[in-house]
Amino acid sequence: MDFTHPEDRQMLADALGRYLQQRYTIDTRHRISQSQSGWSQEQWAGFAQLGAIGALFDEAAGGFGGGGFDVAVVFEQLGKALVVEPFLGTLMAGRILVRAGGQQALLEETIAGSQVLAFAHQEPQARYDLADIAARARPAADGWLLSGTKAVIPQLQAAQHIIVSARLSGEPGEEQGIGLFRVQAQARGAGVRGYPLIDGGRGGDLTLQDTPAQLLARDGTGLIEEAMAAGIVALSWEAVGIMDVLRTSTLGYLRTRRQFGVPIGKFQALQHRMATVALEIEQARSAAINAAAALDGPRRERERGASAAKYTIGRVGTLAAEEAIQMHGGIGMTWELPLGHYAKRLTLIGHQLGDDDYHLERFAALG
Repeated sequence: MDFTHPEDRQMLADALGRYLQQRYTIDTRHRISQSQSGWSQEQWAGFAQLGAIGALFDEAAGGFGGGGFDVAVVFEQLGKALVVEPFLGTLMAGRILVRAGGQQALLEETIAGSQVLAFAHQEPQARYDLADIAARARPAADGWLLSGTKAVIPQLQAAQHIIVSARLSGEPGEEQGIGLFRVQAQARGAGVRGYPLIDGGRGGDLTLQDTPAQLLARDGTGLIEEAMAAGIVALSWEAVGIMDVLRTSTLGYLRTRRQFGVPIGKFQALQHRMATVALEIEQARSAAINAAAALDGPRRERERGASAAKYTIGRVGTLAAEEAIQMHGGIGMTWELPLGHYAKRLTLIGHQLGDDDYHLERFAALG
């Protein structure tokens, strides 16, 4: 099979890659991640102008992509540069807005870079279970009121609009469905607590106390699954980009670091270890390709493809990060070498939207 990107998609990947090489160096990334906000509005506007945000949405929403491989080319380049801007939340929340309908103005502003979205679904007690939702929504005279807590939302402080899942209130003892709502970040009763994450990004917890919200969907289970699958495709390709950087930098080090008068890459033991890493990365890439191809297909194939990719990325990401650091020796642990920052991001990706154990079990259950 030919997995070569069509010309327009390849042009986007090349343009985004050049932009990041020139304007998003590792020092720039450190400066942004250590700032008070943890992201750059200037860079976000640059990404919008380049079309990187628009590529995540289809033409009906005002974008020019929206497919699995459009998400793939964007996030692969973002991974290579360790971009911390709020792409993941914008992708997942934006996908829900598109499917829910009636949000065209907000989508256009998001694609233009003037608005930022976040998706708040995970709760402290849920442990990756998509149906474990304690947040509650009750009808009010002029809409809905939400109460509950959401945890570890990527770049929550950057968002002006938050898509929130909550269980609809009903009669006592009656189990109700999970609805999806749009909440203004500055709405009454909404509290945001931000904090740095181990990979240099930022997360946040959202507390809601009778917070006004706009109902998007009464039965949001299918939309949540689809948004999660899109997020997993994005994370998988971000991880592929990171692993390519780790492989290239480690090969370069093995060719230049000398021991006993020869490059250490001449040692057979290290050659075997590096060959194993290279093969495993290609396995991860294949799983990511499969997940991207299945993203807009039937539910079962989409969900199995997403879980298979997330499991593979988690397993291979751990191997690639550990081997890269070990083959670099002590220097691999230093702040000054970008290698350690890539390894930290891979570690966090392994736990976002479900770890490898969770997705291995889910893949089996879907079978």
